[in-house]
Amino acid sequence: MGIFSAFGLSASAGLNAYIPLLVVALLARYTDLLKLQPPWDALTSPWVIGLLLILLAIEFFADKAPAVNHVNDAIQTFVRPAAGAIVFAASAGVVREVHPVLAMGLGILVAGSVHTVKAAAVRPAITATTGGIGNTPVSILEDVISTTVSVLAVVVPVLIAMMLILFACWAAWRLWRRANRIRPAS
Repeated sequence: MGIFSAFGLSASAGLNAYIPLLVVALLARYTDLLKLQPPWDALTSPWVIGLLLILLAIEFFADKAPAVNHVNDAIQTFVRPAAGAIVFAASAGVVREVHPVLAMGLGILVAGSVHTVKAAAVRPAITATTGGIGNTPVSILEDVISTTVSVLAVVVPVLIAMMLILFACWAAWRLWRRANRIRPAS
């Protein structure tokens, strides 16, 4: 189940870098749901948790301000994949099951993919269609989704696996529909 937790946490890092890091840090520090192995147990330090709270507050407000949110997304292009790598490698004993380099690579790939879709496709489309007014509610929704997926990834990792399968099926269906719709009639 650790691998499903890792995928869910790194995907949520693609939406907001600091929420899954904070969820992992708090759950590992204050519950028995997570046991982080060294060096990842450093996330449970009160100093690290405090820093994550500050960084989360900065990103939260920067992502809600028009124009600033695009600068924030550009900066987060480097931060979110790194956060995805950290939570993937740190979560639920994955370090023992998967080589750390592979775990971090997968985390970068998953978080980077989610971030790329968000920053290069979804947000520009929302900005263009709503004149920027829709960015704040969408940003709040992204934070809610990131928090929900982060908590569920730790508490109910099998649910994350089902969500990944459903999403993959939906994406394949959409691609199939698009391919069949674009074909010219012979």
